[in-house]
Order: sequence, then C-alpha cells, then structure tokens
Amino acid sequence: MTRLSAYFLPTVKEAPADAEAVSHRLMVRAGLVRQLGAGMWSFLPAGWRVHRRVEQIVREEIDRIGGQELLLPLLQPAELWRRSGRYGIDELFKLEDRRGADLVLAMTHEEALTSHVANEVRSYRDLPLILYHFQLKERDEPRPRAGVLRTREFVMKDSYSFDRDLEGLDASYEKHVSAYDAIFDRCGLEWYRVESDVGAMGGFGAHEYMAPCAAGENEVALSSAGYAANVEVASAEPRPVADLPEPLAAPEPVDTPGATTVEQVAGMLEVPHGALVKAMPTITESGEAVLVLLRGDHRLNEIKLHNALGEPARPARVAEVAERFGSVPGFIGPVGARTRVLADEALRGLRGLVSGAGEADRHLRGVEPGRDFDAEWVDVRTVEAGDRCPAGAEIRLEPAIEVGNIFKLGTRYSEPLGATYLDESGTEHPVWMGSYGIGPARIMAAAVEQYADERGISWPRSIAPFDVELVRLGGADEEAARVADDLYGELRDLGLDVAYDDREIRPGEKFADAELLGCPLRVTIGRRGVEAGEAELQVRRGRESANVALAGAAEEVLERWRRLP
Repeated sequence: MTRLSAYFLPTVKEAPADAEAVSHRLMVRAGLVRQLGAGMWSFLPAGWRVHRRVEQIVREEIDRIGGQELLLPLLQPAELWRRSGRYGIDELFKLEDRRGADLVLAMTHEEALTSHVANEVRSYRDLPLILYHFQLKERDEPRPRAGVLRTREFVMKDSYSFDRDLEGLDASYEKHVSAYDAIFDRCGLEWYRVESDVGAMGGFGAHEYMAPCAAGENEVALSSAGYAANVEVASAEPRPVADLPEPLAAPEPVDTPGATTVEQVAGMLEVPHGALVKAMPTITESGEAVLVLLRGDHRLNEIKLHNALGEPARPARVAEVAERFGSVPGFIGPVGARTRVLADEALRGLRGLVSGAGEADRHLRGVEPGRDFDAEWVDVRTVEAGDRCPAGAEIRLEPAIEVGNIFKLGTRYSEPLGATYLDESGTEHPVWMGSYGIGPARIMAAAVEQYADERGISWPRSIAPFDVELVRLGGADEEAARVADDLYGELRDLGLDVAYDDREIRPGEKFADAELLGCPLRVTIGRRGVEAGEAELQVRRGRESANVALAGAAEEVLERWRRLP
C-alpha cells in the first residue's frame, strides 16, 4: 500500500544552492535523495525504489548470460591490495583496526574475488565462471559534485569473468556487451558504447557505456561513420592548418620580446596558432626529463601521455627548465634539445613552423620536424570537433555520463594473487579475467537528465518509482474518494504499482508534486469527473491528457501504460 498521506516523500520547491546538474536539483526536490555530507547521499523510499528497479533489470540480464550472484565484503585486508599493486591509489580509503591491522574500504572488488578464485579453482573443469554482486564502493573522491553523479560512496554492480585463455575471455566479454546493450535499452536510455582507457583497473582493452547529457563529466568523440570513443583515448586526423608560413632553408631567429604564450607569439608574428610548436617540458615519475611537443592549436591529453611514457608525469618547475632542459621558461623549443623529445603525430610532415629558440625573447621561424630535430612520434593530443575519424567522417564532441564500463583484465590480477588452474595435461596456467561495472545511481541520474522538462522528472516506464500516480481531488468524505479507493484496488489487482495521493492538500500542490516525481502516467479522480462518469489520464512525457470512462478505467489505464516508452 502506497498512500502518499503516510509516505515519506519530502518534496521541496527550491533546489539546493550548489546544485548545477538537472538531476541533482530534481532528485532533491522530488524527495528521492538527501545529502548527509560531502559526497554522501541517502536514498529515500521513492529514490530507492528507482534504484532497485534498475538493479533488477541488471540482475536479470547478467543472470541471462550465466552470471551467479554473491556478496563480497566492503572491508578488506590491505595485503590483497598491496599484492595487486593498487594500495597506493590516492582514492582508496585506508584504515587500521584496533589490533593495528591495515584494512581498506574497497573501491572495487577484483582483489577479493580473485583471492577466492585462487583458493577454490583448481582445474580447467571449474572454468569458465561469471560471478557478480551489488555492493557499496568507497572512494576518497577529491571533488564530489553533481548530486549522485560523483560521490564518495555508491552501490555498483560488478561482475567478473574467469576463463582459461584469451579466447574464453573474448567470449565472456562479448556476453557482457550483449547484456549491457540490453540493460541500457531496457532502462530507456540513449547511450553509446565507446572505446576507453583502462585507467587504474589495468588490463589491455576497455569500453565505456555513455549516456549523452549536458551534465556529463566526460566527453565522447562521435562520427556519422559509427566511430565512438572517450576523448581520453580518441584518435583522429587533425584539421589541416590554414595559411602555414612558407618553408625556409634553415631556422631563422626572430625577436619576440615578452611573448611566452601561443596567443602572444601568433599575434606578434601574424601566423595561425597551428603554425606554432607548443613545447612542454615534463618530468616523469621516475625523474626523466622529456620535452613534449604539440601543434599550437592543440591540447595535451594527459592520459595518452601517461600511456606513451608508461608512467605518470608532471610539468617541469621553473628551476628545472633551466637546469634539466637548458632553456628559458616560455621560450623552450626542440631545436638543439638535450633531452628526450616526444612529438605529437599532428606535427609530422609540417614545414615552416615557429618554435621557441631556447633563449629569452626569441623564437625560430621555418622549423621543420625531422630536419631540425629528431623526435619519437606519439599520439598525445586531445581530439577536437571537426577532426576526421579513421573512416574519414567529421568528429563531433558530446558531453556524457559514464553509466557502465567493461574491461579485459587478462592476467593483471590473477598472476599477483595466484589464481591458476591445471589444464588437461596437468600444466598450470593463470586464469584470464574480465571486469564489468554498472552504477544504478548513474543510470537514474542519466534518465533524469535526458527526459526532464521544466516541471520535473519524466521517468522511463521501466525504472519509474511507481507505474501510475493516482490523484484524488476533494475530501475523504466525498464520493470521489470512494471511487478513487476502488480504482486504486483495481489497478493494484492488475499488477500496477500505484502511488495514491490521498493527502488533504490543494489540487495544485498535488499536480505539482506528481509532475515533479515523474511517474509515467497520472490518473485523476475528482467530483466533476465522477459526475460525468470519467477519469482523466495524463501521460507525463509530453503531458498529453485524455478522459476515459470510469467503467473499465483500470483496464484502460493498464493498456495505456503498456504502450508507454
């Protein structure tokens, strides 16, 4: 029984002052969630209903591909994370128990489940396996924001596949691709599956599922040819530089007093930004000095640089530029460089470029890669709108929310944690693994972002907190109340999940709350309708209304509900 007169649904008119994302504003206003602290959110009854509906869709699709549900602990021995090499991750919560033992609050569960598999799996006959659970994750997020989109604690479904070899892993991965495609279709989202970086998970292959919306913290590169990739890893043919300067036989120095930025140099020499060589002195985590080169109109992609170097890196400090690179800050260039040089592929083949001369207030004209300096060619730039995908179609960039990810881990965790099996001949091999995550709260937020209007949330039918909201107008002693009570029972008997607004408040407040909560279909029973023998039906998305006869109204509501998206 869900009568709103006794239901904890604290709707509010004003959104939190710090709420920027539509989902943040509306989920608070609709009484779905409340903030307890920075990055810590409580799901109230209606919000938790949505979360559980998403969970059930996920559960059904993972079960369909052979997944077996279990539950792993949130609190884990730190030793497992030391063995996997992930104990040093900044976002990992670390603590001690009363005996001084080191523990962690898991941000994901590769270590825990791999440890169990290492202890229990012995033979090839025990494989393949797909194991999954829904569990809290804890991350010491430095900048919680956007309501439930970036938090310090959240529920995630993560499943793990365990196979004999790469061929088996590929098969498990494709099973999860089909399951995830079905999940996001059933949740009613617009989504993309895009190539992505493996990040802290490790491994050698990954895709993310992205739901496009303005509040997205990620950008995806898309093209009409079907190309889709997170900008963290996207590659594309850059737009050519228009009006490059004429090539010169050799670099020529030119005075550029006080010009230390691309904008200043380009303006002073009257050349396009793309004619400049942007030189970035960099120090790797291991202490190596590396000069990274980009076209002047391009941006560095730090994840690509990390992957190219094989380790993290940071910008060189002012003193290091002089000491390690032998140059003046703001005027550094590749000609005569005494360090390792990495040049982005977009510079390859260009002539007539401008670079720093290595001394104060001076640049060089007519610089030519390959002739005037040698470099290792890498892809370390961020793709831009208007670039061309590998198939030649124009790239566009779109903000999106990451709602799921899948990784080919290989033996990244099985080797350090000792997860092996014996084949038919008794030879020992490491287990091959995959990891597959989905965030139900992110799916909720993405649905709000994609379908909300000026009046509130408009849920897809499959994940709405209630199938139907029944609104009674008038007092409890009126005939409309008896009719509404009867209809409430009939709708529930037909299997519909109904929120019955029987509160003694003004009709305008009831309608405002109904549109804010966003159930797919609203049924209104009032005195005038009862006298006419009718009930009003309103579809939330688009707010299309129609009257139906009270006789047989329950069956008509069910039929209308079944046709909703």
